[in-house]
Amino acid sequence: MPKTSARLLTLLSLLQARRDWPGQLLAERLEVSARTVRRDVDRLRELGYPVAATKGPDGGYRLGAGTELPPLLFDDDQAVALTVALQTVTTTGAGVGEAAARALNTVRQVLPARLRHRVDALRVTAVEPTRTGPDTGADARVLVALGAAVQAREVLRFGYARPSAPETAGAASDPAGPRRAEPHHLVTWGGRWYLVAWDLDRDDWRTFRVDRITPRTPTGPRFTPRDLPGGDVAAFVAGRFQGSDGAGGRPCTGEVILGLPASVVSDYTRDGVVEELGPDRCRLVLGAWSWPGLAAALGRFDTDIQVVGPDELRNAFALLARRYAEAASGGPTAPATPVTPTCPATPATPTAPATPVTSTGPATPATPTAPATPVTPTAPATPVTPNGPAAST
Repeated sequence: MPKTSARLLTLLSLLQARRDWPGQLLAERLEVSARTVRRDVDRLRELGYPVAATKGPDGGYRLGAGTELPPLLFDDDQAVALTVALQTVTTTGAGVGEAAARALNTVRQVLPARLRHRVDALRVTAVEPTRTGPDTGADARVLVALGAAVQAREVLRFGYARPSAPETAGAASDPAGPRRAEPHHLVTWGGRWYLVAWDLDRDDWRTFRVDRITPRTPTGPRFTPRDLPGGDVAAFVAGRFQGSDGAGGRPCTGEVILGLPASVVSDYTRDGVVEELGPDRCRLVLGAWSWPGLAAALGRFDTDIQVVGPDELRNAFALLARRYAEAASGGPTAPATPVTPTCPATPATPTAPATPVTSTGPATPATPTAPATPVTPTAPATPVTPNGPAAST
């Protein structure tokens, strides 16, 4: 039989592992009698652990939540996982970096020497996502308030700052007054926190940035949760950021053939479908939130591209070609005129010398000046003309 102190630690570890433990099962795991288990439970209660007894045929014990946080018991792997989590918490945008640093220092002080050396060797540098503008970390108190509303299934009233408003403006920046929504999930995406909720005013699903939310009290009535489109929170949020309704894929999907090996393309394609067509050719099916965005993403591969379809993707390539040509020539003022589509019609230029105006006497020297306008060759010379039909769209 293990010593009393070691047995108490083992008993505490078991009680933390699951919600309810039948007394007889605890006795078997500790290799003691049921009477000894009762005495050990009483010792844990004296130490401040709220262990409740459950009645019934399989009566047992349950570790409840107390008014104070008693000492916790972690095995080696749990202690290492806790220290890693505390070092990387700043990347979550939860605004608890300082509290996490204090907690990490507290945990380290109580670790045994052998484990402290192991944890000290595992130093993690958390690199936060690069953002422009002011700090957009979520307030920990707001996260707690939103989490409570999600758990209680209570309608949430909150002010929502507009993107152009200062982050400190809070609800005052929303002229429409407080919003009303049924909160369903708190999620993180790209270092920011979002609330997935059913907007009662818009009658649709919305994702709200937590750093722009100012909760109002009191909350509204309780509600029955609605079914999320697709049923999966992660897929719904990913779909929203890809431009879809959360239940399907991206709104713009195209197919191209690239002059690169499939192994190279697949290394840089996260959510596309790559099919090998030969040693130096492959087929790629990729989606994006817009057709120009998809064309630009495909242009990153820096190789020959053959568009299989659809026509919207071809038009997007033509649009980008015109924009890039304008940028290369110094700006949109160079070819200037979307009149370039009419450039193919410049066979009308022969009508210039054909003008019998040349018969109007000595003014004929003016006729050389007409053909002398080799500006017309420069019009067809602009390869922008292929983009003419695209511009007309």
